[in-house]
Amino acid sequence: MTASQQERALTLLARLKALYPDATCTLNYETPVQLLVATILSAQCTDERVNKVTPELFARFPDAKAMAEAKREDIETLIRSTGFYRNKAKSIQGACEMIVSQFGGKVPDTMSDLLKLPGVARKTANVVLAHAYGINAGVTVDTHVKRLSNRLGLTEKKDPKQIEKDLMTLLPQAEWENWSIRLIYHGREVCKARQPMCEACSLADICPSWKLTGFKTEDETTV
Repeated sequence: MTASQQERALTLLARLKALYPDATCTLNYETPVQLLVATILSAQCTDERVNKVTPELFARFPDAKAMAEAKREDIETLIRSTGFYRNKAKSIQGACEMIVSQFGGKVPDTMSDLLKLPGVARKTANVVLAHAYGINAGVTVDTHVKRLSNRLGLTEKKDPKQIEKDLMTLLPQAEWENWSIRLIYHGREVCKARQPMCEACSLADICPSWKLTGFKTEDETTV
């Protein structure tokens, strides 16, 4: 990481705070296990869609024990609209079974233990630790964070784990999760995948993709 990248990251952080002062996790949940389940469901699915299916899911299976003992088909039916519902149901039930059998029914509060759960990688673990337990163990790297981190010149890596490592060296630990949330907001509202709204972007003047090329979308750069 270079000094210019560090300076840019801190400037971006300040601007994102000003742009999205009230940004928070958009998944609806009441307990750590509900957050875990909702985060698993959010893979390749919008938070809005997840929030439409979880009320009934959590009403029927409110805790890890209930989820572990449920019929897999019932979970699949309730989460079908989130996509990849069979794999997600398998992961959810497997994670809840382990939570009950190995962790006394409580979602683990360490990265190492969370990564033991079926269907849980660093992205999910980071979300759970930050929002359920107030622990910033890493930087959540979803598709928005991956895309914007590359466009903003903060990393050249493509692998989420490597991107996370780069971002962790650039940002204060206390800001790791809030950074991700605000970058996700910006990715949804302005720096979109196919049609980034560069002319309206408050970050454009320090964005290498915009300054150097006027920015082309992924589709345009492959022509």
